[in-house]
Amino acid sequence: MPPHPLLDVEHVPVPLESYLAGIGEVFRRFTAPEQDSGCTSYGVRLPDGERWFVKAPTTPEAHRTLDQAWRFHQDVRHPAIVPQLHRLGPAAVLPWRSGDLLHTPQHRSRFRRLSLPEIHRALHTLLDAHLTVESAAWQPVDFYDGALLYDFPRATLHLIDLDEYRPAPFRLTTARLPGSRRFMAPEEWHRGSWIGPRTTVYVLGRALRLLLDAGNEEREWRGTEAQAAVISRATRENPEERFADVRELAGERGRVTE
Repeated sequence: MPPHPLLDVEHVPVPLESYLAGIGEVFRRFTAPEQDSGCTSYGVRLPDGERWFVKAPTTPEAHRTLDQAWRFHQDVRHPAIVPQLHRLGPAAVLPWRSGDLLHTPQHRSRFRRLSLPEIHRALHTLLDAHLTVESAAWQPVDFYDGALLYDFPRATLHLIDLDEYRPAPFRLTTARLPGSRRFMAPEEWHRGSWIGPRTTVYVLGRALRLLLDAGNEEREWRGTEAQAAVISRATRENPEERFADVRELAGERGRVTE
């Protein structure tokens, strides 16, 4: 069997985009503002029909985060988390997943109009994936709805671009962590804060709250009082008043996802 042109090759002697165009069809190219990670990415279709996603760093910081993400994907495997399978030089090779990003207003609105049972299944997947992340001692950083890729025809949630996830727990040594204000816990904004499982609980609580609402202003709640109570505790300002970890939060999943 001939070597796979993406999974069995370590380096290429020509510019990456030229190499990709030579082995198949580059059917998508992602640059800023679609990508704010300092990377240029490509959707590649090989002659046998396989589709792949190749993400190449264009800055030293992007190179660092892709290296960190490689370590993350060695430790964390879950069906919903799209994995890095190989490195082609500094670029990461991942399987292509179809879907729409939920940070885009029209796609988020479409998701919110789904039946509640379908939304609950997606929320269950989100919690289950982060149980795996927590069990492997990794910490979500820069998680927001841009990491949620939803395949509407297949009713399947994929988690992508988890490049900033870090070994947990850790002390914040910078002025703030990267991320979206809508999802970040209060301690992510303060140098010296302890970032750990209770931070993850807050971030997931915000995700549950936003996805169970029908509007961005959070005034069109579709959930129950029990769901609201779980989310309220998960997103308290004082970390000690939240659930202790994702496992404890997930223990409430019957109240959140059913």
